[in-house]
Amino acid sequence: MFSRAEKTPLAEWWWSIDRELLGALILLMTCGMVLSFAASPPVAERLGLSPWHFIIRHAMFCVPALGVMIVTSFLSHRQARIWALVTLAVSLLLLWATLRFGTEVKGARRWISFAGQSLQPSEFVKPAFAVLGAWLFAESMIHKNVPGKILATLIMAAIVGGLLLQPDIGQTALVLGTYAVLLFLSGISWFIIFGLAGAAGALLFGAYALFPHVSRRIDTFLNPEGGGNTYQIDRALQSLLEGGWFGRGPGESIAKKLIPDAHADYVFSAAAGEFGILFCLVLVALIAFIVLRAMMGAQRQTSLFARLAASTLAIQFAMQSGINLAVNLNLIPPKGMTLPFVSYGGTSMIAIAFGMGLMLAFTRTKPEERMTTGLPSYKSAVAPLAPAE
Repeated sequence: MFSRAEKTPLAEWWWSIDRELLGALILLMTCGMVLSFAASPPVAERLGLSPWHFIIRHAMFCVPALGVMIVTSFLSHRQARIWALVTLAVSLLLLWATLRFGTEVKGARRWISFAGQSLQPSEFVKPAFAVLGAWLFAESMIHKNVPGKILATLIMAAIVGGLLLQPDIGQTALVLGTYAVLLFLSGISWFIIFGLAGAAGALLFGAYALFPHVSRRIDTFLNPEGGGNTYQIDRALQSLLEGGWFGRGPGESIAKKLIPDAHADYVFSAAAGEFGILFCLVLVALIAFIVLRAMMGAQRQTSLFARLAASTLAIQFAMQSGINLAVNLNLIPPKGMTLPFVSYGGTSMIAIAFGMGLMLAFTRTKPEERMTTGLPSYKSAVAPLAPAE
C-alpha cells in the first residue's frame, strides 16, 4: 500500500500503527452494525418508529466514530496529552453543568442538549482522565518533587463528585476503577490496596443507603422473588437460553423482541438469541484480543507515560465490556453500561472511538523499533525508562 521509504505522514502512520489492533477494532464496530440490523427493528416498532430508525442512526454514528479513531491515532504522545487535557477540562465543565442545565431522565441528570442533540459528558471524561492521569502518575514517578498523584486524585474526586450528584453509579465505578488501575500499575503497597478495597465497600454501602434506585436494583438482584421488576433481565436470560449454540437465525429470536433495550444495554443477549452462544464467544474473544494486543503494545513502549496510558485505556475498555457482559448474564445488578462499539449510543460510540484512537496512538512503534523483529533485546528491556513526554 505504501513504500517503507516514503516519508509522508500517511505512510509513517501506516507503518507505525498496530494494524492488527486497528483491524480488530474495525471488526468489532462491524459486528455492532450487524447486530443493529438484528436487534433494533423490534425496539423501533414498539416505539412507533420506522424499523430502520436505529439502524440508520447507528450507521450515522459509526462513520464519524471511525473518523475520530483514525484521526486521533495520528497524534504524537505530546499531542495526545494536550487533547486529553482539553477534552477533560471541557467535559468536566459540562459534567457539572448537567446538574443545573441537564435533561432529567428517570430522576437523573446525565445529558445536556445542544441544538437539538444530546451529549453525555461523562463518556468523554473516562478516556481523557485515563490519559491525563497516566501522565500525572508518570511525572510523579520520574520526578519525585512533582505532586502528580495528588493532582490526579483531586481530578478523580471532582469527577466522582459530579457523577454522584447526577447520580450515575455505573460511570462512578468505572472512573474509580480507572484510578485504581493507575495506582496498581504505578506500584502501591498492599496496605493501600486493602485500604482502597475498604473504601470501595464503604462507597457501595453509601450508594445503597442514599440512592433508592441503587437499593432497588441490589435488592431485586439478591431477591428476584421479592416483587422487584425483573422483566428485562428475565427476557435477556430467555434470549440467551433459546439461542442455543448456533442461534435461531436472523430475526427469529422471540425473547429479543420483548427486551426493551435489545439494541443498547442488552445487545449481547439479543445476539445470543439470533446467532447463538458460539457467536457470542467469538465476540468475547475479539474483545479479549483487543485488550491483550493493546497491553502487549504498551509494554513495547520506552516512555513510562505511553505505557501507563495505553495500558489504562485497554483495561478501561475491558472493564466497561466486562460490566455490560456481567449484566447480560445476571452476574451483577443492571448498570446501564454499553458494550463498546456494539451497543447503540452516539455519545458512547464517539467517546470510545476517541479512547481507542488514543490507545492506537500510544501503541505505535518508532522507526528504529520497526527495524527489529521479535522480542526486545536484554539491553533494551533493562534500560531506564525515558521521561514522559
